[in-house]
Amino acid sequence: MPYYNNAEEKVSACKNGRRGGADITVQEMLRYVDHTQLKAFATWEDIRKLCDEAVKYRTASVCIPPAYIKRVKEAYGNTLSLCTVVGFPLGYSVTKAKAAEVRQALYDGCDEIDMVVNIGDVKNGNYDKVKEEIAELKAICKEHILKVIVETCYLSEEEKIAMCRAVTEAGADYIKTSTGFGTGGAAKEDVALFQKYIGSGVKIKAAGGVQTLEDVKAFIEMGCSRVGTSKAVALCEGLSLNEEV
Repeated sequence: MPYYNNAEEKVSACKNGRRGGADITVQEMLRYVDHTQLKAFATWEDIRKLCDEAVKYRTASVCIPPAYIKRVKEAYGNTLSLCTVVGFPLGYSVTKAKAAEVRQALYDGCDEIDMVVNIGDVKNGNYDKVKEEIAELKAICKEHILKVIVETCYLSEEEKIAMCRAVTEAGADYIKTSTGFGTGGAAKEDVALFQKYIGSGVKIKAAGGVQTLEDVKAFIEMGCSRVGTSKAVALCEGLSLNEEV
């Protein structure tokens, strides 16, 4: 069996056909997961359970509502990476409001921001306006990761391509498929399209409707650097972290 220095190299090898559909371990897979709880009625017990699981299984981050960031930071310190959402889930907040959300989240201890684009601007063809908003929020984020949710279920292919260019030119770190609150979620054809049109410095996050370990693995093998889901940890319970999937 070939030796790989890390999980990303192993997944890359699998993607490029060097192992022909190679398995990865449960632990390697969970390192790609943004463990998510964004329900409107999420309680502190829900959030604490999510964070405990993230620490135990070493997920990439927890993605939680902005109102919980400060409390989680105080409770967990630097034991996990904190991600939150901005302009969520509809995206039509004005840029100043989104900027204020970003500043507050960073002040409270957030490490990563998942913003929603103004979908109305996209549908109206105001792509430069969308790019300017992304660039403004990235300037506030500085070294912190900014992921841009484009909500693919509402977009035409032309609009998806335009968003790939906007995200790239604005200097964001990730393009993300979906909020999970729209009419559709992550789709393999959208990930393939992103790979074709995003710049080399932009990564991909698949999110929305990721229901099985097979879904998670498939998106990783396609080249996604993150997968957003609330279900991956529950699906892995009872499995050895070194077990291949």
